[in-house]
Amino acid sequence: MKKTFPLAPPGKHPDRHLEAVKHELRKYLRRENNRELPEGTDYWDFDCRFGPSSGEAAAVKPGEIIACVDKAAKETWPEMYVEILRRAVTRPVREKPSRPPSPASTTDSDHPKG
Repeated sequence: MKKTFPLAPPGKHPDRHLEAVKHELRKYLRRENNRELPEGTDYWDFDCRFGPSSGEAAAVKPGEIIACVDKAAKETWPEMYVEILRRAVTRPVREKPSRPPSPASTTDSDHPKG
């Protein structure tokens, strides 16, 4: 998704429009996250950019998009540019940490039977 949203469209209440924009962004992220993954990948990751225009957009984390929308509305930007691109990611294989040898196990002769 690469889209420019006006923050004060004529004929619409600004607060209602702002909530509609947030809803559209959440819905898009949810829909893209539910798509089927390609073979050999583990999850979807998102590359996001946000700013007043496409040229001034900066990279943001997916969880920060809604906060950026609120910031843009608070600063009364005339419009905002949102870019959300999904990509399939494979988790890197972790090396198991080497554990120290376990303490010597006790023998049956150490414990009295009974």
